[in-house]
Amino acid sequence: MRRIGRSLRDGRQGGGPMASTVRDLIDQAKRARAEDRPADARRSLVEAAGLAREADAPAELAEALMGWGQIERDQGQDGRALPLYEEAVSCRRRVGEPLALAHALRHLGDLHRHSERLGLARACYDEALALYRAQPVAPPLDLANALRPMALLDEREGRPQAAVDSWREAGTLYAEAGVAEGAEQASSALLRLMEPRSS
Repeated sequence: MRRIGRSLRDGRQGGGPMASTVRDLIDQAKRARAEDRPADARRSLVEAAGLAREADAPAELAEALMGWGQIERDQGQDGRALPLYEEAVSCRRRVGEPLALAHALRHLGDLHRHSERLGLARACYDEALALYRAQPVAPPLDLANALRPMALLDEREGRPQAAVDSWREAGTLYAEAGVAEGAEQASSALLRLMEPRSS
């Protein structure tokens, strides 16, 4: 156990064998998911998570858990995905990388929103957006992807002006990032929210 942990921690510094094994397993899972082989993807990610957990390597563990959680979501198993994303968020807090933590929080927020845990979803989105905005230069697409679900949540909770503000900013960022689909969704949402209401 101690030797495995040392190998993985050393691997983060210089590409050791255990780090390569975890990375290979995660890459295998990505290929399997792209090829619609969820059982193979899950198997690789479970193994990767186990190795990273034994090695006390939170960054690698978080990545494996996020991938595993996505497989569960693909299969409609949000209940199984939830503890995986929660642990991934905890791991990323340990690592202390704000952008990676924000990404995990956004996904956790999506799970809460889809299950109507709206207060928990808002807390995740608020923290994710605060982390992005605290960066000198936040990646436009990442920030847009966090604003979009916040806008949807604002609509769901009957906060039209807040939704307009979030959609407007998200649309600008999607256009800046060259993501036409996101910009079009934001534009459609703004038209819907800003059209005159019949009395």
